[in-house]
Amino acid sequence: MKGNSKTLSAGSHPDRDKQFNIIKHFREQFSAAGDPIISVDAKKKELIGLYKNPGRVWCREAKKVKDHDFRSQAMGVASPFGIYDVSLNSGVVVVGKSADTPEFAVNSIATWWQRHGRCEYPASQRLLVLADSGGSNGARTRAFKKFLQERIANEHGLEVTVAHYPTGASKWNPIEHRMFSEISKNWAGHPLEDFETVINFVESTKTKTGLHIAAYLDDREYDKGLKVPDKEFKRLNITKNDELSNWNYTIRPSVGLP
Repeated sequence: MKGNSKTLSAGSHPDRDKQFNIIKHFREQFSAAGDPIISVDAKKKELIGLYKNPGRVWCREAKKVKDHDFRSQAMGVASPFGIYDVSLNSGVVVVGKSADTPEFAVNSIATWWQRHGRCEYPASQRLLVLADSGGSNGARTRAFKKFLQERIANEHGLEVTVAHYPTGASKWNPIEHRMFSEISKNWAGHPLEDFETVINFVESTKTKTGLHIAAYLDDREYDKGLKVPDKEFKRLNITKNDELSNWNYTIRPSVGLP
């Protein structure tokens, strides 16, 4: 008896190595200047309630949980969005109760900046964002760029440079192996009975290298499928990078522009 073996490669994007070098250059440039570098992504959604959570814990008797994971019977669904500060080895997780949308993603980044970033980097006027190519913070997502313009660049006067990892290379995004994996290990085997439990497990996640994480709850409702018309998108103050422009671009404040 044998199980499936993940050995058949789907191949990699032809510009994969080139993009990795571009990201490396960005990171070196921002790090040398002392400007913030954040890695962002949405973590897997979690059912809230007495549901089995993979893993084992030391205890005298196993915790009894429901025998079926019916979403309709859950108290809710947690949508965690993470922001990992690459230089400081610290992070923020915003736990949403609604959908994982571009607006939610950008609001989470704004929460990090308002509560942590601007205190840690008071003199910085630019920000480097490392993100995957898909999802709410995807490279093709117009709404993600729109809200970055409005709620990060315009509202806080920041020049936001975004570099997306190639398709199929999300595991190299620092947040995946430096923060999300540690959170998963910390709550392994513990049912996420309520949103407070999720917040507590996130905030209690620590590592020997000094990782510390803050967590916040976002009660707002977010609409799915928001469209950004061509006319509105053209007004965004976006400058595409000379190389691999679909993955690399900078959004500058557009206050006062027509």
